[in-house]
Amino acid sequence: MQDESFLRIPVWYPVLASHTFLTSFVRLKPEAVAELAEGVKEGSKKHPAVKEAIEALRQPMSAIPGNCFTAVDVCAPTDTERFENKRGAVFSPESAWRYLAESRKVRAAAAAGQVEYICLRPFRRMNRTREFRLFIRDGELNAMSQYHLIRHFRRLEGVKQDYWKQAKKFIDAISWLLPLKTLVMDIYFTSDHQILIVDLNPWGGTTDPLMLRSWSRDWSEPAGIVLMPPPTRISGDVHVSF
Repeated sequence: MQDESFLRIPVWYPVLASHTFLTSFVRLKPEAVAELAEGVKEGSKKHPAVKEAIEALRQPMSAIPGNCFTAVDVCAPTDTERFENKRGAVFSPESAWRYLAESRKVRAAAAAGQVEYICLRPFRRMNRTREFRLFIRDGELNAMSQYHLIRHFRRLEGVKQDYWKQAKKFIDAISWLLPLKTLVMDIYFTSDHQILIVDLNPWGGTTDPLMLRSWSRDWSEPAGIVLMPPPTRISGDVHVSF
């Protein structure tokens, strides 16, 4: 069994800071973590730990121009309406806390003792065609999947091999920094051809294999880059009966 503590953002960030988004960290008191687990959305006299945590967010958030993206050690509130509508962008400390508390994933992580920090990044509206999930096995890039499976992106067909080569070169360059040699990494290609790490995830388990379909597949041969296929076009006489 691998030691997966490296997958926590506050752990991997100091090692990989030059390859990811600038991130600030606000440590939470145990009382605040407990109230986050309970889904307490606002600070008050009854919930002073939440009030204190919100105030602790104020200074680092004011230093970030524009909106922020917030997460905790092991997950982001991607299961909230705010993320669906605004891609997770928040402006005030109050809304940052509220949307973390609304997330079932965040609450579950807090209840499981996996939360110690709130992580703050400048919000960036990322182009969905440039987000990918990398499958790293024994320190080498084994496979790469389109991250957003909403549809086939035709523009990716012409650049997919370049993306694969860039990702492979990237992993070859940073592999020595990774104490875990088998893991999943979410990345983003910037418009100026840099690769930024978005998140690290465990191999297998609840991590979605996306276009790789299943963790039980044969990983002995690299799968390369896998994209959503174009829609099937049916021609000729088609008869449908109900």
